Amino acid sequence: MNQPLDESLEKLTKTIASTPKVGSGRFQRMAVTSASSLFAVFVALAICAVLLWVTDKDWVKAYSTLFGAVTEERVLYDTLQRATPLFISAAAVSIGFKMNLFNIGVEGQMRVALLATAVAGAAVRLPAVLHVAFCLAVAMIAGALWGGIAGFLKVKRGVNEVISTIMLNFIALSLVAWAFDDFFRDESNTEGVLVKTKELPSTAWMPDLVDKPKLGGTLIVALVVLLLFWVLVWKTKFGFRLRASGGNAGAARATGVNPGRMIAISMLISGALAGLVGMNRLMGDVHAYQNNLGEQQGFNGISVALLGQKHPVGILFSGLLFGFLSAASGKLQLEDIPKEIVTIMQGIIVLAVVIINGVIQRWDERRIQRKAAAQLEQLAAAEAVA
Repeated sequence: MNQPLDESLEKLTKTIASTPKVGSGRFQRMAVTSASSLFAVFVALAICAVLLWVTDKDWVKAYSTLFGAVTEERVLYDTLQRATPLFISAAAVSIGFKMNLFNIGVEGQMRVALLATAVAGAAVRLPAVLHVAFCLAVAMIAGALWGGIAGFLKVKRGVNEVISTIMLNFIALSLVAWAFDDFFRDESNTEGVLVKTKELPSTAWMPDLVDKPKLGGTLIVALVVLLLFWVLVWKTKFGFRLRASGGNAGAARATGVNPGRMIAISMLISGALAGLVGMNRLMGDVHAYQNNLGEQQGFNGISVALLGQKHPVGILFSGLLFGFLSAASGKLQLEDIPKEIVTIMQGIIVLAVVIINGVIQRWDERRIQRKAAAQLEQLAAAEAVA
């Protein structure tokens, strides 16, 4: 009886040993998700080509014009400039995703931080480096405080973060507009009809990396944010707890991790990063708060995060893609092609990513279940022989 049992156990051991290791499984998942994002881009291109063809537009000429601009220096610099806030916004959203939270409130958190930074930055006088650091710190604190409200409501009252962040967006936009109009608008500004706050001193301006074509120094801040995001989530004990809590809060609680605390910290970090989203314009271009400053950057970050699979490397490439599409879209009008086709393309990309990833996730879950069932059957057969 022992010999058949030993043979069965040996077969089972070989089967388990032949299964992919954690590292190879992770690499396989990364390859699959990367391929799904690329496929989503091709799907969007194909659908937009059909739309152009149906509306009697030359889709070949449209795409050759659009992607032919990739060699132009001005477009490349403009791509980096437009991608800078998208990098930060997507990182802010992705921090929440890792905790299984959907922070739709980046737009409101950014708006609160913009006004707070404009007012505080104009009220102090500091040396250049310290003044820039002060403004960035104010932006992060303001964004974290506003994002922390949703975290508090989630932990203490069980309010769904999607609902709370959407409502907080409306509150932030109205609150900031009221405070700006009644308390912080620069009454001494008589140049033109544009209403704004007092201008930031030149010591608070973010230096440019390139003057012409313009490339702001906030790009360095954005790249540092992506690097720190990667280190925090994948290389620290906190990041492991964050991913564990987001994956299975019950299991994480059983190992001593407090999911409520992780939710609160995640929303604070996400809000802090959201506060930096508008600094590319405030400290680099305009140097004062205006009502239309940084519009839609918070919502666009969600698209970039989804296409980039919530990973810093993916965010880098998807941010560059969205930045390039926005930078090169103006050339389409010269060919009598509506530049809005780019916006349609971006929306289709996000929808395709969500659908394809859902299909892949269900396929992967079934594959894991089949493998586990096969191993259990082998173990049961070995026990029956015993």
